[in-house]
Amino acid sequence: MPVAVTPVSTSMTQATLSTRWTQLVLGLIAMMSISSPQYVWTLFTKSFQDNLHTNLAAIQITFSIVIVLQTWLSPLQGYLVDKFGPRLLIAIGCLMSGLGWVTSAYVTNLAGLYFTYGLFCGVGTGIVYIGIIGLMVRWFPDRRGFATGMVAAGYGFGAIATTFPIDTMLRSEGYQHTLVVFGVILGIVGAAAALFLRMPGPADALPPAPAMASTRDVAPKAMLRSKVFWLMFVMMTMMSTGGLMIISQFAAFSRDFGVASVMVFGLAALPLALTVDRITNGLTRPFFGWVSDRIGRENTMAIAFLMEAAAVTIMILFRDNALVFVCLSAVVFFGWGEIFSLFPSTLTDTFGTQYATTNYGFLYMAQGIGSVLGGPLAALLHDATGSWLPVFGIIIALDILTGVLALAVLKPMRKAYSP
Repeated sequence: MPVAVTPVSTSMTQATLSTRWTQLVLGLIAMMSISSPQYVWTLFTKSFQDNLHTNLAAIQITFSIVIVLQTWLSPLQGYLVDKFGPRLLIAIGCLMSGLGWVTSAYVTNLAGLYFTYGLFCGVGTGIVYIGIIGLMVRWFPDRRGFATGMVAAGYGFGAIATTFPIDTMLRSEGYQHTLVVFGVILGIVGAAAALFLRMPGPADALPPAPAMASTRDVAPKAMLRSKVFWLMFVMMTMMSTGGLMIISQFAAFSRDFGVASVMVFGLAALPLALTVDRITNGLTRPFFGWVSDRIGRENTMAIAFLMEAAAVTIMILFRDNALVFVCLSAVVFFGWGEIFSLFPSTLTDTFGTQYATTNYGFLYMAQGIGSVLGGPLAALLHDATGSWLPVFGIIIALDILTGVLALAVLKPMRKAYSP
């Protein structure tokens, strides 16, 4: 759906302009503070395994609990943020995430780990993620794609700032001291930022939303009865599943392709690719969000999703070339991570802002389904066929199908939608 670019309203005061950018920075800080429980988890698995005297599979259940609670409770978390406001709920979420680290440092059994790291970090990060996204689509009606992309990128980039300090402290002070110190720091930093968050009020003369955006607010119950929502849900599920198939098995198929240890620019291809991919996975969110603010959500979806399909295809055709593997994997992640800016902005454009946080909570469940399907399906298909090629065939098909659906079905369906 082409979206007309709306210039910043002349009625928006300098104070309001400053306030909404301040809100964006505060949201970015809060998102960065909750990224480590997911993205730095892998650094702690060996320590937990040794201390609790159990196997890796049992330890990894903790991570699954975090993801499931973060995504599948998101409608409830979004409802609470809509009802009680972002300041208190997001501050509580940041503190819960930090508390999960602090308390997990003292557990002596698996159940304790599940109920500390799994429960507190899962619920806490979910509240913050959903709350911040819901807040940004309200403060930036004219730049929803860019604003949601920025804070979503913060969730990915936050771990870049903490990975090396955490790894260093782990080696020198042990995992328990590291969990306590960083749990306290990240919890306090996130909560402090959250205490200055607020919803836009009547006095905030914000610029209008694009001409094609909905001027009516659709409640969750009515949204769930609409075909356009379920089309978006299926599309996001397909993109999440395909992307997580790659993420979860990235190291495995790079080793099978024989490129993991090949030197590229003086570095082994696998860690180099993982580093570059993390950067492009973050950059794509504000970039394609910004693009979608100018050329339309569905047009941008088609470009990004079909670009990912092409990149995966070329990466597989030249899978024995380490340099191509590193470069194309970066393009693959650049074509995937933008789902976290395009889908929330499209949803709010369609169903309005009053229930934006709760509504996105329902859509965000698609990421939870993708996390459950992606890794296991890829592994099962590889085990059954003895090859990664069928897995990548599915990924390419999902990318192409979702890109085509964006233009051929979602675009006219959104245009015709009337609540």
